[in-house]
Amino acid sequence: MQKETINSFFQKVYLWMFFGLLISALTAYSVFWFPALFAFIILTPFFWVLVIGELGIVIVLSMLLTKISATTAKVLFILYSFLTGLTLSVIFFAYTLESIFAVFFIVAIMFLLLSLYGYFTKRDLSSLGPILFVGLIGIIIAAVVNIFLKSSQFSLIISIIGVVIFTALVIYDTQVIKKFFALEGKNKEVLSKLAIFGALKLYLDFINLFLFILRLFGKRRG
Repeated sequence: MQKETINSFFQKVYLWMFFGLLISALTAYSVFWFPALFAFIILTPFFWVLVIGELGIVIVLSMLLTKISATTAKVLFILYSFLTGLTLSVIFFAYTLESIFAVFFIVAIMFLLLSLYGYFTKRDLSSLGPILFVGLIGIIIAAVVNIFLKSSQFSLIISIIGVVIFTALVIYDTQVIKKFFALEGKNKEVLSKLAIFGALKLYLDFINLFLFILRLFGKRRG
């Protein structure tokens, strides 16, 4: 009975994650057809409003999850997916549609295999947490530094390391979500919010893995 329950929980996690990706993809692709809207989003201070809004939602869902309702968590996740779609619209102007769809398909297969491994593995991956966190902070710092350096070689190194880190994070976060269920498996309200939080973690892993691989193998527009 417990196995069926945990399967149901993960179905909700994956469905919400897929829903978030769908919202982001449709939003980004829609902006692509309106260059004036894209210019307003990317080339004006409104872009930083979006970024701050995205960070704020992640903070709320990560740190204040226990204090908000499941409905609020769902609304925030949908809003986050929409805002991310607006900022991701830049990839449709930077890369060809063929390479975007090809990379997305590849990452989808990678994600499925990695997440399944994280779900079924018997190895305790808790020790990876601090290492991945440090690596994530390192990537963020390196990316900020490279804004000023504008080094293509440094960007390549960052992308390769990013792929490694987010590949590991898919596995690690899947196991963490599984542990969430083990701790709160009898509380439906908490599980409903944890499904959203789990979807957000995997959504972020998927998006970042996609972006890093796109930077490595995506075909830029001439």
